Amino acid sequence: MTTPPDTGAAAHMLSARWFDGLSSKPRPVLVVLRPDPKGPSLLLHPLSDSSGPGAEPIVFTYPQVGWPEAWSERRPQPRVVVDLRERGSLEIDAVADWYRAWAAAGARPGVAQRMQTRWPLLVGALVISAVGLGLFYRYGTPWAAAQLTRFVPIGWETSMSDNVLSQLDGGFLKPSKLPAERQAQLAARFDALVAHTSAAPKRYPSYQPQLKLEFRSGMPANAFALPGGKVVMTDAIVKLAAEKGMSDDALIGVLAHEIGHVVHRHGMRMVVEQGVLNLGLGLALGDVSGVVSTGATLLTSRAYSRNHEREADCYAIALMGQAALPTAPMGQLLLAIVRDTSHDEDEAKKPGKAQKPSSSASESAEPAEGAPSPKASAPSTDKAAQKAARPAWDWLSTHPDTERRATELEQGHAPHCPRD
Repeated sequence: MTTPPDTGAAAHMLSARWFDGLSSKPRPVLVVLRPDPKGPSLLLHPLSDSSGPGAEPIVFTYPQVGWPEAWSERRPQPRVVVDLRERGSLEIDAVADWYRAWAAAGARPGVAQRMQTRWPLLVGALVISAVGLGLFYRYGTPWAAAQLTRFVPIGWETSMSDNVLSQLDGGFLKPSKLPAERQAQLAARFDALVAHTSAAPKRYPSYQPQLKLEFRSGMPANAFALPGGKVVMTDAIVKLAAEKGMSDDALIGVLAHEIGHVVHRHGMRMVVEQGVLNLGLGLALGDVSGVVSTGATLLTSRAYSRNHEREADCYAIALMGQAALPTAPMGQLLLAIVRDTSHDEDEAKKPGKAQKPSSSASESAEPAEGAPSPKASAPSTDKAAQKAARPAWDWLSTHPDTERRATELEQGHAPHCPRD
């Protein structure tokens, strides 16, 4: 048996079995851990075969060893397995002696290992991570998206909007059936409203989209904005306003809300917010699966668009004020849409009644930045159950609490809107 050279009085010599990958039988060895500036080195002393007396030990530097980690201080593993990379592996039965020698050689457990062996640290790290992710989701992502959107060229927005509208026109949207005179009348009112946008507050003062009103049929009473300046109004909302005896000021108020979506670049910010959120989740989790990505998309479309709706409401109030137009008709029209949609859904739920196609059309149009319509406010025939369930459902709605917001618009001010 070879006698290993003296490696220092402080060195700890441990018996081990070396599986070198060349033989199926392990070789008995002595292991010494030696302090080094870059981390402990492992010295391997074979105790048999042809090494000969006084043979030099095999030295493995710190990066050449796959150092094992302790998972529990109270219940350590039955043996230590040390990965020697292409030179095989070591098995050491004296687990406590190994970790004492490891510490004496200057090794210190990393943060991950300390969390693995001390559950309070792990719980604390999980809490901090959860709080950090929550703050990033709630505040960091919208802020980063708002800043990054400044650098998106308007030409890219308009190109994307043209493609989106072309796809919608090939789907459930149909050409408007409003008389040409009526379209021209509403377009003139829209252009007059646009003339006042220069005096309304803006998040991006240098952003100058070409605002244009489009008319379509094929979906329920609604209006929505596309990035770059196109605002689409449906025939159904014009018809509903006429049936309720409302003036065109109600429709212009809805269009003011949609202009707010355009000038604040809500459509593009939603795209950027999704990208920022997925990037943040990827950095935090190491990977983003399809389920996580889908969940992030849902959370983004629901939660962030709520803030966009409120911001568009405030812009509509300010713009209507600049144009010396009342906001009350707009609030009344939104309430009429709520009641009309509620009536249609109640009728569809009655026995023997088929589901109306308008419901599915409304849901399919939801991704677009739309007027604050009540698409997510499906009422229950049981009024008490409806009232109890509303808070949770409203949290998921992209157009939250339409009745309250309509009331605020009637009054011409919302609590979350800045005052002049």
